[in-house]
Amino acid sequence: MKNRVLAAVALAALATTLVPVGTAGMAIAAEAPTGRGSYQDLLTLWGDFLKWRDTPPVDGVGDWSAAAVDAQRATMDDYLRRIETLNVAAMPRAQQVEWLAARSKMLQHYFLLNAAKPWERDPGFYVDQMLDVSFTELPAKGEALAKLQKELRAVAPLVAAAKRNLRNVPGDYADLALHNLSAADGVGHGHPYRKVPPAGILGWFDDLAGRARTTQPELLPDIAAARAAAVDFQGWLKAGRPQMTAKAGVGEARFDWYLKNVKLLPYTAAQLQVLGARETQRLWSIHALEEHRNRKLPRLELPTSEAEYERRKTESLQRIRKWIADEGIITVPEDIGDLYVNVPWIVRTGDPNFWELVQYRDPSPDLLHATLPGHAFDGQMAKRDKRPIRGRIGDGVRAEGWGVYLEEAAQKLGFFEDRGRVRELIDIFGIFRAVRVAGDIDLQLNRKTVPEVVADWRKYTPWLDANVARVDAEIYLRRPPGYGLGYTVGMIEMQKLLADRRHQLGDKFELKAFHDEFMAVGRLPMSLVRYDMTGYDDEIRNFWTRDPLPPA
Repeated sequence: MKNRVLAAVALAALATTLVPVGTAGMAIAAEAPTGRGSYQDLLTLWGDFLKWRDTPPVDGVGDWSAAAVDAQRATMDDYLRRIETLNVAAMPRAQQVEWLAARSKMLQHYFLLNAAKPWERDPGFYVDQMLDVSFTELPAKGEALAKLQKELRAVAPLVAAAKRNLRNVPGDYADLALHNLSAADGVGHGHPYRKVPPAGILGWFDDLAGRARTTQPELLPDIAAARAAAVDFQGWLKAGRPQMTAKAGVGEARFDWYLKNVKLLPYTAAQLQVLGARETQRLWSIHALEEHRNRKLPRLELPTSEAEYERRKTESLQRIRKWIADEGIITVPEDIGDLYVNVPWIVRTGDPNFWELVQYRDPSPDLLHATLPGHAFDGQMAKRDKRPIRGRIGDGVRAEGWGVYLEEAAQKLGFFEDRGRVRELIDIFGIFRAVRVAGDIDLQLNRKTVPEVVADWRKYTPWLDANVARVDAEIYLRRPPGYGLGYTVGMIEMQKLLADRRHQLGDKFELKAFHDEFMAVGRLPMSLVRYDMTGYDDEIRNFWTRDPLPPA
């Protein structure tokens, strides 16, 4: 990691500016497409696409045979052909934004079908579908019981489909699937709490069977059959693992294509590597200064009980709400209600994990990022958005960038002025987000494996444990590309938007109005938010024409 950071800084020294993506050899069209279709045609097409994309398979498994996938590709090609024949140039700016957003989501699915291909490359595509069923609360009745039985009985056909479809499997994907079948992930966020976490999928099936014995013993044959199918898949993976040596990442050309055409980011992977390296060094330097500034202050201690942690959460959230109101940060509707808190109290056999080591000491950093005015508030506001395109779109760079921006913004706005040691926690959060940029890129460009990236992250991030690092690396490798870098890059794009809007409005700029306007635009890619709010088209004109998908 250290060498990677130094190399990126050397690259930055050679470049006086970041070159817009369009000037790096990719197609540029300065004007929106012209055609015959209207905005209403866009809405109709978008609705048809969502219905087609999101309709679940009747059998709970789906058909991922070559013929079925080819049929999906043909349908996807037709959706793209139709959206690109609309008269976008005649639409007002807000509708042009929605056209670009809708097409980016179509291109995301196009990429899944033509490049990611999880049904044939990723055993976890099948393993993931086994997990949630084992979390089901018992006794189950009515529709819940029918759903549970259907899902349990779908596991054996799912495994059979996996054996038919999987080929060109990367070693990282196989190892992660094997781990998740038989070992707890060590984090457990989103899992029901157990004092001793069940050992992976197989352990959770055992947990479900244990509960069924006393509540619904008639389910035991279906549970046993599902578990046996999972064991069979585990054996198949172990036997074939030596031959599973394909590349896990999508490669640089396809990653750059995805950054531009799907994420609508104005950077290449190489440019983002520079940004991530710069942020890593900036945050470490700030952290060093902060530690010196706070050297005479007592260190923050972990709570000794759940009650103490709950008190810290309550007091921190009250303090955040008061600060938002008193300082005019953002409008919070009176009926917003209670909001989800990200990190629950968990008693582990070992030490608390990375998130807990920060959050338990002081909940404020994660409450800002993930609760108010971050993810939970953001999500509640999004649920109120009934617009057919803007209300149905999310973007990881926009969502995570907003959360990370809030952390440093709170520092600059004085929220932690009397809490120096908490400012150190903000720095640690930021460092982990910054090193993810290099890790995300290294995984997708096949420079490093998951264990190597985990080791890099742990060298550079205080308190980072192997489980949190592995779970995050898995997410960023197996999700659509570029999610891991979205935290830091999204924060940078958020700061760019703030600077643009401040310069544009001059003395009329108000921070609360800026944040409210940002929230009202919708959870679109950041370049579209910027175009919508400012009218600046220097980035957007690079996106009107999509590039052909490069060969693997």
